[in-house]
Amino acid sequence: MSCLFCRIVAGEVPATKVYEDDALVAFRDIAPAAPFHVLIVPREHISTLNDFEPAHDALVGRMVRTAAALAKEHGYHERGYRTVFNCNREAGQSVYHVHLHVLAGRSLAWPPG
Repeated sequence: MSCLFCRIVAGEVPATKVYEDDALVAFRDIAPAAPFHVLIVPREHISTLNDFEPAHDALVGRMVRTAAALAKEHGYHERGYRTVFNCNREAGQSVYHVHLHVLAGRSLAWPPG
């Protein structure tokens, strides 16, 4: 298995996990862009947002709800947090296993980039 996130999900590569269930694993980003920066990844390998199908609708909702729960658990739900899906190279996707970034703990400018 060559996908880094699949290897993290399988426990072959260490990561600082903050959440896991039967469908998702969330762990701290190794190059955080904010004091709180976690990635939420599905256990199922899905390369990009373009590869989601209608059957994944509940999974996407679960990812978003998990982001909100993690923000609350870590005290950022009222201060504010950002969720980001990057899709493909020009958008900044570097690991081709879909993942949702959750960033908080500092002011986040708009537009991002």
